[in-house]
Amino acid sequence: MNASSLRLAFFGGVYNNWRALEAAAADVRRRGADAVYALGDFGGFGPHPDRVFPILLESGAQPIQGNYEESLSTGAADCGCGYTDPRDNHFAQISYDYTAENTSATWKAWMASIPGTRRFEAGGRRVLLVHGSPRKINEFLWESNSPVPFLEKLLTDFEADVLVCTHTGLHWTRRLPSGRIVVNAGVLGRPANDGATNVWYTRVTFGREVRVEFVPVLYDHEALAREMEDERLPAEFVETIRTGWWTTCLEILPAKERERGRH
Repeated sequence: MNASSLRLAFFGGVYNNWRALEAAAADVRRRGADAVYALGDFGGFGPHPDRVFPILLESGAQPIQGNYEESLSTGAADCGCGYTDPRDNHFAQISYDYTAENTSATWKAWMASIPGTRRFEAGGRRVLLVHGSPRKINEFLWESNSPVPFLEKLLTDFEADVLVCTHTGLHWTRRLPSGRIVVNAGVLGRPANDGATNVWYTRVTFGREVRVEFVPVLYDHEALAREMEDERLPAEFVETIRTGWWTTCLEILPAKERERGRH
């Protein structure tokens, strides 16, 4: 690797999956990184919210707020996830209520202290980190319905050469005709609706070129599933962890993304 290269790691939504976060942090330590960033939504879906934050801080990850952190830190009634379907909102409310009840006041106060976005320069490129999109914390940037002209304008409007986001739960990247890049880092919290039980984080290397690598994370998903059952979280959530297929938050998926799943 060129000595001038900068290696950055990005963790998308953790969703209380402390076991996957622990495995991803260990992988980053093994591979090496110049900095680690966590793109929000540390809570939701999984068990034991307060187990996440010590691991996150020990990893050295620099956090930004997701919609979960925004809601939990302000005492909002729901997660502000951006769903419109009643079934999606039903399960989102179960997830949010559990997380709110089991997250300590100390960590909720910490959530209020972290920024909503981060900007820096890497390899001569302006990098912008957000949770959903630069326009809105809970906007979904899907691969299939984010056309090139829209992304070019988005990066122009928000003065970025590289945009890194999460929120959709599915990782993807696009190199634009202008040479700019959009990266959805995926999530650590649940599988990518592909029938595999691993989750994902993202590495971006800034040098003469920008290289994007999506890294699969293997962890003890069965142990997590048992914890979820012990906490009486919905069986639908547990099934996703065990099978790799989404059973909830499906209606928000665009047609092309939904066709790749089982349900």
